[in-house]
Amino acid sequence: MKFIDEAKIEVIAGNGGNGVASFCREKFRPFGGPDGGDGGKGGTIWAEADRNINTLIDYRYSKLYKARNGENGRGADCYGKGADDIVLRMPVGTMVVDIETGEQVADLTEHGQRILLAQGGEGGWGNIHFKSSTNRAPRQKSEGKEGERRELRLELKVLADVGLLGMPNAGKSTFITAVSNARPKVADYPFTTLHPNLGVVRVSHEKSFVIADIPGLIEGAADGAGLGVQFLRHLQRTGLLLHIVDIAPFDDGVDPVAEAKAIVKELKKYDQSLFDKPRWLVLNKLDVVPEAERAKRVKDFVKRFGWKGRVFEISALTRDGCEDLVTEIYKYLEEQRHLADRANEMQMTEEARNISSIDPDDPRFKVLD
Repeated sequence: MKFIDEAKIEVIAGNGGNGVASFCREKFRPFGGPDGGDGGKGGTIWAEADRNINTLIDYRYSKLYKARNGENGRGADCYGKGADDIVLRMPVGTMVVDIETGEQVADLTEHGQRILLAQGGEGGWGNIHFKSSTNRAPRQKSEGKEGERRELRLELKVLADVGLLGMPNAGKSTFITAVSNARPKVADYPFTTLHPNLGVVRVSHEKSFVIADIPGLIEGAADGAGLGVQFLRHLQRTGLLLHIVDIAPFDDGVDPVAEAKAIVKELKKYDQSLFDKPRWLVLNKLDVVPEAERAKRVKDFVKRFGWKGRVFEISALTRDGCEDLVTEIYKYLEEQRHLADRANEMQMTEEARNISSIDPDDPRFKVLD
């Protein structure tokens, strides 16, 4: 199935039905009075996150979603029937943006989460609502309200804990195959990865995290060159980036340091917040480098690259070093989760402290009888 991570749709909610002005005309009720019913409510359109869907392909080819109008009211106190709502199921991680205003309408981050896209119009009132002691035969009625109409842009950002970053053919697909259940296409030529791949990494039976692989970046990607920039948005939700570098291609006249610096430059040019994310350096394909030269080559690379962060040496093909890297990733993610939980607890404690410090005698907080 083709991976689609962006689409534009139009949603039109149903109009409310009109109220009616009617009077009772039964044989033995000469003064039956008004009996005009209300109009029915128009259909509303919702978005719902569904973890069983992983692409927006349905919305690439079907772009218009229109709910039915509510029925008009009738005489004899008959109310119009309300129209059924429409629920659009979307992948978890979908962000919905109003094209006209630029407002973010929804960010679907949890399975089953439901967000309103377009509100259906309320039905109009019949003349039974306008009768009074001074207006015994009202002829007033009200029209149903129009439903909302919106043009929306859907953007899918996959939900992953770790994102892979690197040049084409750096070994990202081989790495995600080695450590997870993902099985992307692997070949000895660039751009074998044409769309994002997600894999679940099992550290133990009850310990796991999700890793995302996107097409490789090349120099000029932020200006539209290559494929990877189209999918960089999928790394914006990750908590950690792994910058995978092919340490081997000195003999081909390609300098890995220059390639790594180009990736960092494009990342910063695309999005500063993405550039500021925690990033680890992973030197791959050490199996191709003679064992006697590995330490020297790694040291030279780190020095010329000017890297001050964490460095890991692996071979995704032989899986050397992959287990240690996976263990360190899980430890880091757990630490970040504990820090986030502690921050939330401190915030809740502070809010509770502020509430308890309220003076009950303060006239601003007295309950009116």
